[in-house]
Amino acid sequence: MPSDRCWAEVCFFSLNTNGTKLFGFSELLAGLALMVLAWTIADVRYRFRVRTAPIPLQGLTFFVVAAVGVLTLLTDLWRAQGWLVPAGNLLTPAAWQAILAGLLLFTFLTWTWFAFIRPPTFGKHNAQRYARTLYRFILRGAPAELGVIADELAHSARALVRYATDRGALKNYVPEHAQDQRRPAPPKVEAYANDLLLLIADRRLCRAIVESSPGTALAIFQEMGEAKKYGIQVETFARNIVTQALENKDSFLYHEAEGYESGLIGYHKPLSQAMFSNHDMVEIVGTMLDPDIWGKTQWDAAQWEAYCRLVLMAFRAYIKEGARNHSFVLYRAKGYIESAASDLYKLNGLSSTWDNDAVQRLRVVVDFIKDAVKVLDEKAVPGHVRLRSREAHGHPRENFYDHLASMIFEVIFHASSVKSPQDECWTIQHNSLWSELFNFNRLDGAAGRVVKFKTRRLLYDEIVEMEGFPNFKGARILGFCLNVMGLKRREGDYDKDSRALHTAVLAWTQQHYASLYRYNPRVAQACLVDGLTYDSRNHRIVKTYLAEGLRREAHYVYLEVDPAPEIQEARE
Repeated sequence: MPSDRCWAEVCFFSLNTNGTKLFGFSELLAGLALMVLAWTIADVRYRFRVRTAPIPLQGLTFFVVAAVGVLTLLTDLWRAQGWLVPAGNLLTPAAWQAILAGLLLFTFLTWTWFAFIRPPTFGKHNAQRYARTLYRFILRGAPAELGVIADELAHSARALVRYATDRGALKNYVPEHAQDQRRPAPPKVEAYANDLLLLIADRRLCRAIVESSPGTALAIFQEMGEAKKYGIQVETFARNIVTQALENKDSFLYHEAEGYESGLIGYHKPLSQAMFSNHDMVEIVGTMLDPDIWGKTQWDAAQWEAYCRLVLMAFRAYIKEGARNHSFVLYRAKGYIESAASDLYKLNGLSSTWDNDAVQRLRVVVDFIKDAVKVLDEKAVPGHVRLRSREAHGHPRENFYDHLASMIFEVIFHASSVKSPQDECWTIQHNSLWSELFNFNRLDGAAGRVVKFKTRRLLYDEIVEMEGFPNFKGARILGFCLNVMGLKRREGDYDKDSRALHTAVLAWTQQHYASLYRYNPRVAQACLVDGLTYDSRNHRIVKTYLAEGLRREAHYVYLEVDPAPEIQEARE
């Protein structure tokens, strides 16, 4: 192209106003319109991805588009005016337009790459940006947004677990300030990973994870299991996930029930298995089986049943791994479950309780006890388990045989608060509780026999304690035993495993009841449920079966008791 003028060996020529036009300002505006439309209709998922990219994509995009726009506008103006441009083959007008168009295209493709093709995950290059973006979304707390963010977190599960600080298996036994003194300041990415694990424990986000993205929780706990990093800061996250799952009856805990109810998911139980089939994880995390202390008081029978399934899964893993050490997590869970029947006293005096939720919760607790004993029966009773824990053998070391016996004792104590009417008292104390555990050869395995023996011992010891200290707890236990086992020894084998206790309780009652009545009539009266009365004149306890149903007339059963010592001496 002929040059117009030259200065110091640099020649310039006038730009051809009719030259080839590959990319101009009009094309830029059309492209920007499409890009703006795409960015405007993009939902929160893609905005989150763009904001957490390893490069400051939004800022770079603005400056690139602004620069391309200005240069394109100047190029069109230069061409229209025919102004001078340097001569040479290094950068032709067509190549210049191609560069500007390429920059715009590259910017769009970069957005597309991070928004659709390869979503960014938490890492060294975007740790701060990822944390800030997630913090803003969680702080805003919009339910529709949190559902999407919860799903996006699954992509970063591996990185979060990988970079987070593992405080080790003894983290629950070492004070936090002592741990901080031992460790040097963590790297930036590790510190942000620790903060994010605390951040995602937000209850609103946990609710969104349970409702719409349980795969996120599955990914986190699976990664913990594979990496064997159980000491990372997921205590609050784990507790809130379980709590929200129990509150939401459409959550994975209710769908991962049994195979005949839930199909393949019920057989595999993917999330429940990932969280609770690894006892080391359950014990070190420490909060998976610790529900909200106030929320659990509002649980119904279905929620307690779901919770019991989780505890049984963790208990089975604990026994399978040899039950090497005392499990604080399972011990606390045992206490929570036995408290599910603690409000049975509200049924006292009600005429119909069959469909009452308190009775349904009692049945859930009884079923849990039976299932837990079956788990113990899967292995032989260890040699160190003693039927009786005597101080002569050293300080007794309790195990889960003792814990289950104690659990049965506490549930019996709760049920003993129901004393009337007679039929409902019998239904709750005998049909729903006692006969399910002690009659008809139930719990007849090796572990079951040990647990029942320890339970009988606890019951009898509580009754015998009233010899030196008459109290209402022992009185209620005695009343329960007299009600469910009767005032007379029975024939047959259906109650053979409680016959020894029955004999001992009747003998103690015959020997001490009159003295107890003389010492404190209120405590003695607390030993009697509806249908049982004490005939002080004839020194006998009377069981009355009213004339109802097919019984044409009342029937009475008597238990003769020894007179109080003072009365006996007076008679002699």
